[in-house]
Amino acid sequence: MAQEEKLQALGKAIAACRVCRDAPMRGEADRLPHEPRPVAVLSATARILIAGQAPGLRVHESGLPFNDASGDRLRQWLGVDRDSFYNTEHFAIMGMGFCFPGYNATGSDLPPRRECAPLWRQRAMDAMPQIELVLTIGQYAQAWHLGAARMASMTETVSEWRRYLFTNRSPAVLPLPHPSWRNSGWLKRNPWFEMDLLPVLRERVKSLVS
Repeated sequence: MAQEEKLQALGKAIAACRVCRDAPMRGEADRLPHEPRPVAVLSATARILIAGQAPGLRVHESGLPFNDASGDRLRQWLGVDRDSFYNTEHFAIMGMGFCFPGYNATGSDLPPRRECAPLWRQRAMDAMPQIELVLTIGQYAQAWHLGAARMASMTETVSEWRRYLFTNRSPAVLPLPHPSWRNSGWLKRNPWFEMDLLPVLRERVKSLVS
């Protein structure tokens, strides 16, 4: 079976997944309380994978990943417009969880569902061998893609970005903070991110999508 056919079959299987609702890993009390809507953008040609956390409510409603203010900031970081960002020739987009996990008691998004990564992540990575760069957004994606090489905190991991990007590993990994407005304070406290990391990120993205 050709890669494109394999990806289409995998995409259909992901879209039909209801494990977090029908067989939650932590038992009945942890059942997803709403209808799942898995969101993942697979590609046979994209050389960049955006590895996020999980869809928010707006993405759940639209089915379009990063279709919110966080996505606007992420696109600014990457130096691309919406058309390029949503062009599957350029980017694959796959969170650690495919479905909106709901809110906690304080109104923040819950962590990605635990069922997704063990079921789907390696299968999806194996189906996209052409990926050359993985942009890991947040601690959950960094934990999966970097494993024991990840630092003790997200800030430490992102600050060590050179050791992950300039490496023999394939694909290369570039850790990023989440582009949420909640991290605006983090960006102010860590000016090196915009001064040092973002120019390199934009140059790498430009070279891989051209």
